[in-house]
Amino acid sequence: MERKNVWETYTKEDEIKLESLSEAYKNFLNEGKTERECAEQIIKEAREKGYRPLSDWQESGRKLQTGDKVYVVGKKKIVALFQIGKAPIQEGMNILCAHIDSPRLDIKQNPLYEDTDFAFLDTHYYGGVKKYQWVTIPLAIHGVVAKKDGEVVEIKIGEKESDPVVYITDLLIHLSQRQMEKKAHEVIEGEKLDILIGSRPLKNQEKDAVKENILKLLKETYGIEEEDFLSAELEIVPAGKARDCGLDRSMIAAYGHDDRVCAYPSLVALLEAEELEKTGCCLLVDKEEIGSVGATGMRSRFFENAVAELLEAMGEYSDLSLRRILRNSQMLSSDVSAAYDPSYSEAYEKKNAAYMGRGLVLNKYTGSRGKSGSNDANAEYIGKLRRIFDKNEIAFQTSELGKVDFGGGGTIAYIAALYEMEVIDSGVAVLSMHAPWEIISKADLYEAKKGYLAFLKEA
Repeated sequence: MERKNVWETYTKEDEIKLESLSEAYKNFLNEGKTERECAEQIIKEAREKGYRPLSDWQESGRKLQTGDKVYVVGKKKIVALFQIGKAPIQEGMNILCAHIDSPRLDIKQNPLYEDTDFAFLDTHYYGGVKKYQWVTIPLAIHGVVAKKDGEVVEIKIGEKESDPVVYITDLLIHLSQRQMEKKAHEVIEGEKLDILIGSRPLKNQEKDAVKENILKLLKETYGIEEEDFLSAELEIVPAGKARDCGLDRSMIAAYGHDDRVCAYPSLVALLEAEELEKTGCCLLVDKEEIGSVGATGMRSRFFENAVAELLEAMGEYSDLSLRRILRNSQMLSSDVSAAYDPSYSEAYEKKNAAYMGRGLVLNKYTGSRGKSGSNDANAEYIGKLRRIFDKNEIAFQTSELGKVDFGGGGTIAYIAALYEMEVIDSGVAVLSMHAPWEIISKADLYEAKKGYLAFLKEA
């Protein structure tokens, strides 16, 4: 039952392919630190591989046929890609689904203020974070500002070496005796996660001179005013590029592994796949970290509507056909697992933990304690996946999130299962999950891509 470290099995050719995928993945992380930026990268890479918007077929009146490659985008944050297979689509699709949002800090709608010659931006954290991890590190601002005249201004500050970064302060150790006595979740309060963005006053300005200087810079550089924050989506993320980790370069340290380490190999697997028997789909969604809500989350009708539009473009739409396709489909809900950390061994049950370097992870169920909120995949489906992975020499392991009474977490799997399709969580083990910088193994990334490709071809 024990899985071996997959590094021991690699040939020189495997290592070359692994490093190539790792470099491409690091570039994807660097260019896509928000869900909007990820969607842009996804579309760019898909188009380079011959994918075109579904609207091209709808506008031309042509019918989709076997081998056609199309994509649908929702509000610039959620993407579904399809490659039409040889089999009738009513037999179902093989779907790879992952999310492209990650924990972060969001700028509030009325955020800018001055206090004691400092200018700050007020934030609201997004997703599950340990708040104390976000202080005293270099931070960047990514996002868009939508002005009343319809113009949308893109902002990215803190990623170039010539850019300034922003910052959240912490109390110096010399004065922190009382702070250090607090529980970890109270050490840094949510309302103290304010972003320090300036300290230089505007000359000849009597009131809030530092704030006014920041507003002057924003007006001159981006053409935006303070009221434009009302219709802005600005995200605070760690500044800096993804890096190789470890003296042996076996790992990658980066922001956003959860869940882009599953989203990217899912995308690559579909882009590499050719002449599929069943229609292949890669669905990359938003808002998972806050419950898959909203118009771009998995709870929305985006995916169902995209499949309906796909059927219409094939000349096969009916409500019953749509329901049958979704029911007959199979999905790998590709989300990360907690990698066993020997420094915190008390949180894991070693026989049922995920280990870095041992391949793709299958989670039969997630949830918390008594499997609450879990999909709990069917045994027959897991048996089928085992056959596929073993046949294609994919290194895989099974896992739970941690010890039964230690907490838990959820994914989108249970939402997809509402369509009656077969679903299981399948992803990559991550160290320090939800921290500003997380760690993954390059070997697990490589095995995930191989596993996803085998699933598309043979499930």
